[in-house]
Amino acid sequence: MGDAVGQMLASAVGIAISPLPLIAVILMLATPQGRANGTAFTAGWIVSLAALVTVVVLAGSGGDASEGAGGPGRWTYWLKLALGMVFLVLGAGQWRGRPREGQEAEPPGWMRAIDRFSPVKSAGLAAGLAVANPKNLVLAVGGGLSIAASGASPGGKAGAAVLMVLIASLCALLPLATYLIGGHRSEAVLGEWRTWMTRHNSAIMTTVLVVLGAKYVGDAISGLTR
Repeated sequence: MGDAVGQMLASAVGIAISPLPLIAVILMLATPQGRANGTAFTAGWIVSLAALVTVVVLAGSGGDASEGAGGPGRWTYWLKLALGMVFLVLGAGQWRGRPREGQEAEPPGWMRAIDRFSPVKSAGLAAGLAVANPKNLVLAVGGGLSIAASGASPGGKAGAAVLMVLIASLCALLPLATYLIGGHRSEAVLGEWRTWMTRHNSAIMTTVLVVLGAKYVGDAISGLTR
């Protein structure tokens, strides 16, 4: 299991520090239905991400992503190379689209309407941000593939997949836990988190995507040239 955890950890952390879901759940917690919407969003995020990671791990394991003692299947290196290039392209796009000095990032339309969301719509937004957002989708697929390609037992892969989903869901779990434990006293803390993540969104995601892109491309080249 240790090998599987080590392989997926970077992808899980990359999803966990995604600013959009954290900002979304903080905004929801400040609405009249904050408790219900925040809980629905967090549940929708976890279920959607778990379903995606499970599908990737099962498909990769069934497709001989791991060749046992021989290491990962060769096709996984080609896929990692492709994913690494996608990470780099997304990182470059994130950097080019960053707000310039003195400019404020334009919030998505759903952020302006979030105070009118129902729990069902909140869960649907979470599913969209978890598996339909290109950055998170590629990160989740890459992490799931890394688990499938590891030499862990089926039980070890299952444990690593659960751990990946939990780590990747911290962006929703931490604000919700802070709200439930701290109540109204948590508003200042959550507000500071939202402001910081909004201000540094582009820099955070650019760094994450470029680092992961370099790692995946490096791993792929190393595996293909053995």
